[in-house]
Amino acid sequence: MAEAADILGASPTPVRRRWLRRAVVLLAGTPVMAALVYSPAPRAQAAQAASVDIQLTSMTPAAPVKSDTLTISGTVVNNSSETINDAHVGLRVGPLLADRSSIDEAAERTGFRAGTDPGEIDPAYAVKIDSLPSKVGRQFSLTVPVNKLDLDKDGVYQLGVSLSGVTESRPSEQVLGIKRTFLPWQPEAAAKRSQLTYVWPLVSTTHVTAETGSDETQTPVFLDDSLAEELRPGGRLERMVALGKELPITWVIDPDLLYTVDAMTKGYRVRVPGGKPVQGKNKAVAEQWLSSLEAAVQGKKVVALPFADPDLASLAHHGKDVSGTLGQLRPATDKAKQAVETVLHVPASTDFSWPVDGAIDPSIVNVATSAGAHNILTRSDSLSESGALGYTPSAARPIGAGATAVVADAELSTAFEGDMLSAGNSTLAVQRFLAHSLALNLQHTDEQRSFVVAPQRMPTASQVGTMADAVRALQPGRWTQPGDLESAAAAKPDPAAATQVPGAGQYPEALRKQELPVTAFEKIRTTQNTLDHFKVILAAPDRVEIPFGNTTNREMSTSWRGHPVEAARYRDQVQDYLIGLTEKVKVIPKSDATLSGHSATIPVSIQNSLVQDVHDLVLRVKSANPTRLMFGDKGEAEQQVTVQGDHTQTVKFPANATASGPVEVTAQLFTKDGVPYGKERKFTVDATEITPTVMLVIAGGVLLLVLAGIKMYASRKRVAARAAAEESTQPSDETPDTGPQSTEGSGTSETVDR
Repeated sequence: MAEAADILGASPTPVRRRWLRRAVVLLAGTPVMAALVYSPAPRAQAAQAASVDIQLTSMTPAAPVKSDTLTISGTVVNNSSETINDAHVGLRVGPLLADRSSIDEAAERTGFRAGTDPGEIDPAYAVKIDSLPSKVGRQFSLTVPVNKLDLDKDGVYQLGVSLSGVTESRPSEQVLGIKRTFLPWQPEAAAKRSQLTYVWPLVSTTHVTAETGSDETQTPVFLDDSLAEELRPGGRLERMVALGKELPITWVIDPDLLYTVDAMTKGYRVRVPGGKPVQGKNKAVAEQWLSSLEAAVQGKKVVALPFADPDLASLAHHGKDVSGTLGQLRPATDKAKQAVETVLHVPASTDFSWPVDGAIDPSIVNVATSAGAHNILTRSDSLSESGALGYTPSAARPIGAGATAVVADAELSTAFEGDMLSAGNSTLAVQRFLAHSLALNLQHTDEQRSFVVAPQRMPTASQVGTMADAVRALQPGRWTQPGDLESAAAAKPDPAAATQVPGAGQYPEALRKQELPVTAFEKIRTTQNTLDHFKVILAAPDRVEIPFGNTTNREMSTSWRGHPVEAARYRDQVQDYLIGLTEKVKVIPKSDATLSGHSATIPVSIQNSLVQDVHDLVLRVKSANPTRLMFGDKGEAEQQVTVQGDHTQTVKFPANATASGPVEVTAQLFTKDGVPYGKERKFTVDATEITPTVMLVIAGGVLLLVLAGIKMYASRKRVAARAAAEESTQPSDETPDTGPQSTEGSGTSETVDR
């Protein structure tokens, strides 16, 4: 009777259906037969299904036509402790699955179920395995002409690949393992084909810091060099470009990725723990990838997300109440269009926003539209249908205020989120994807519909390969035809489709836990305020405004989800680096000074260690005791200051002392708006008062010292002259006596001596 229920593939004929109904009535009315139906045998067979593991590593073609030959390859592994003898791998086809829920149910079913799983096709196509020892695996390949599968109506058929055999403990042949997959059957082009848009996302994590070089091009500094691994052959982003080039997809690009790779092509530096940044070494890799991408997007639709792919849900739930936060979105959208056109030389649409996993609520919609987007890419597990329609409506849904929700199909969009490194997982994922896409088109409606697939933002290289296999299998266009995201958004919406945006309470809790906290946006605001105060003094503010503006967008990126520690560290590093720049313009610490007299000048120096000039600064000095020390006729004074790059400027302030004693003086820089800039410096001026009497006493003392010096000099001169005269009057042993000596010299000497 099980065999009667296992007709291969085709739906039962009316005669067969009547025979089955009678058999069921007979079984239900006969207790003995009912007991047989619930005998332990099926349970034993189901339990045995776990003893053999079957993996399907390939199925070609994925969507065959009548003239094709179907080849299914895979492996069988004996997980039991017994040797399996006289085994064979067979193919089971059918039944035709009625709808999408039937596909999901079949995919989740494990183990062989007699009476539910169909019988094998012609044993001539089975693969025999004489002996399969314990813990040993074998490869197999089933090859069957498609016309031998008895496929009838268009639709999705369940395929089962099973291994049957005997063991010492079970000498009769039993099914020891089964693996199910799907065969989409649409051999001729359908009269009504769905428009299917596949979003191809080029998104990466944040790689660039706020730091730049002092050179003219401001060479950027990267967190690390990991992006090169994604760009080089075999890397995730390289696979996205190489495979996407040949596929009918819509490119959805984060412009920050374009700017980052473009910066690599011009030279970049990389942070080194505990040392100065070093020169990046993957310029050629970046050049090759960017060149390939530019060629790949020609003639294709390109959608640019706001710069750095901001986390709209985090902004809506935690950032909107922090002043200035939402103001970052519109500039991020403006930068997006410019980035694509500058780097890739193609036009781009910026009319789309993409919340994480397509999950929306009213606040997310409001934030998304504030960025300038009218189309919000959501998903059917967020904006869901009640089921009353009986079919899946087109993606476009008007949700009010001129906004359109573009609802991606959740089943198709999440089809490749698992581990696609395994060929078995990849093959099953492709067949299930194709099955759902065909089931969508076969739903009962007279209208042509438009569907969208929005996969995970950053698929792995293996997931990219599987996605490409699925899209490639649809290219014959027998039940779908390729569309683009702009066309999907502009398609005529189904008037009966759901348009009610789910409330805040329906937002997934798992996603909410990954959002950026309020403290993150407060830290971003603090950094922005610091930047605003800094740039007003700069002669070339763009040198800080552009890199820090981009960094602010990066601090809000969706790429930080699941990485709260790294996100906080990045924000701290941005703030610390900016503060370090502001401290390069400062009042130099000054030692204490002494002021003698009624008036003098006090010098104060400002150092500018930046490479550019600073202006619109005001230096203000203030006396703590104006009755003792004044600047002009009051207790403080100020002067405008301009300092060239890498220079020090000294400013002199006239000061007046009215009394003796030490006075504390404060020197502080201010912006032109009166906002204090940098640290204030304090130093002491010791003022000493000098009276006229004291000056006379000092002058008299100086005069006496001068007169005493003159007298001492004259006295010494007379003594020297007298000694010279005495020496000249004495006889010489060698010179004859010439008579008495003249006394003119002594007389002269005496005259001087007086």
